[in-house]
Amino acid sequence: MVPVDSGILSHLRRGALEYCVLAMLREGPTYGFDIARRLTGDGILMASEGTLYPLLSRLRKSGLVETTWQESTSGPPRRYYALTGAGALALDSFTATWRPFRDAVDAALNKGEPS
Repeated sequence: MVPVDSGILSHLRRGALEYCVLAMLREGPTYGFDIARRLTGDGILMASEGTLYPLLSRLRKSGLVETTWQESTSGPPRRYYALTGAGALALDSFTATWRPFRDAVDAALNKGEPS
């Protein structure tokens, strides 16, 4: 098996990670640590939490997510992130663009491979 190339992976993450975050928020408001745990689970989508919070801040500043503070039974209040209407539209647009792009890349990569 060919090892994953971290340079290629970094480029792929850069373009898709914010939409993966938006997709997670489609399910409802989510605590930042929960987002980080889900994204770092396999080490593919995100290598460490260090990139998540600046990304969430950019998404908030661009109006794609909003935040609320909620009390926690196990410590200080927690910031929860939720998808805005603009975020839902951006996610729908990405999804509509991603599928044909993914299919075209898959077709190009698989061209010439034995069936």
